[in-house]
Amino acid sequence: MAKIDIIQLARVLNLSKSTVSRAFRDSSDINPKTKERILKVAKELNYQPNHYASNLREQKSKTIAIVIPELANNYFTQIIQGAEKEAKKQGYHILIFVTDDDISKERDFIRSLASGRVDGVIMSASGESTDHSYLERINYEHLPIVLFDRIYDDIHLPKVVTDDYQSSFAATEHLIQNGCQRIAYLVINKELSIGKTRMQGYEDALKKYKIPLRKRLIIDCSNSYEENSGIIEEAIRKQQPDGILASVERLAFSTYYVCRRMGIQIPETLKVIAFSSLEIAGLMHPPLSVVRQPAVQIGEKAAATLLKQLAGDSLSEEERFITMQSDLVIRESSKAKA
Repeated sequence: MAKIDIIQLARVLNLSKSTVSRAFRDSSDINPKTKERILKVAKELNYQPNHYASNLREQKSKTIAIVIPELANNYFTQIIQGAEKEAKKQGYHILIFVTDDDISKERDFIRSLASGRVDGVIMSASGESTDHSYLERINYEHLPIVLFDRIYDDIHLPKVVTDDYQSSFAATEHLIQNGCQRIAYLVINKELSIGKTRMQGYEDALKKYKIPLRKRLIIDCSNSYEENSGIIEEAIRKQQPDGILASVERLAFSTYYVCRRMGIQIPETLKVIAFSSLEIAGLMHPPLSVVRQPAVQIGEKAAATLLKQLAGDSLSEEERFITMQSDLVIRESSKAKA
């Protein structure tokens, strides 16, 4: 049987070429029965779509990039899963780029991707520098970018975040209501958007309960487990906190290791709560109380926002800044003993 092209197939089906094309792109905007008929006739006529040629004609790679600060964080792994799930629905693939919180890597990645390697980008910012002007020179019609989680407030791009302020306020309030008066806030970069917002929630909760803000209880940590072990041990010895709010999960893990080494009982002597999406948090000893962010859903929403732009649709103001809700999951690590 002679090989037929998409125009001939469309003629046989008495459909437009674009309708036939949507069936092979697994597009959602086609009637399922129409799609089934197209695929059935295509099989009968031995038609094979040329996806490469189609993408080339559309000048699309059908690929989106996910730029993240680190890969060893389960939170970002879940976001990737959500983004990939959403991208796959519309026939897109993903590429992952890890900046290691290095602004120069982030800048190089984006500049390279702007050359046409991918159709769009979703990115969690490194936050290492206050100069993000390189983003202002990107043609967003050619390379749309959506920021998520760690964002740049001074850059006008679509953003997907969580309710960091309210979550941090609620977590601090919980520690206070369970008897804590000297609460330490552990943070890796308090100049980062999430660091600042979570710290503000912590400070305002102290203010509500008329607990003085002690700057020495705001502990600057790092990305190194080894360094954090020493930093947290010194803070516990010198500042003697009775509660800890860890702004990222790795700081909660370091706190547990330090407390075990120092013989400090959680929650009897020190109560701990952390931002974390890890399923194993409930299996720690004692089970860790967490602010659980909807990581998979963040990935899905960021990808959907990007893909809507790639489809040529404009975003409403509400879609340009999306705030998703986190859950406060209370376990043994932060409860007052009865």
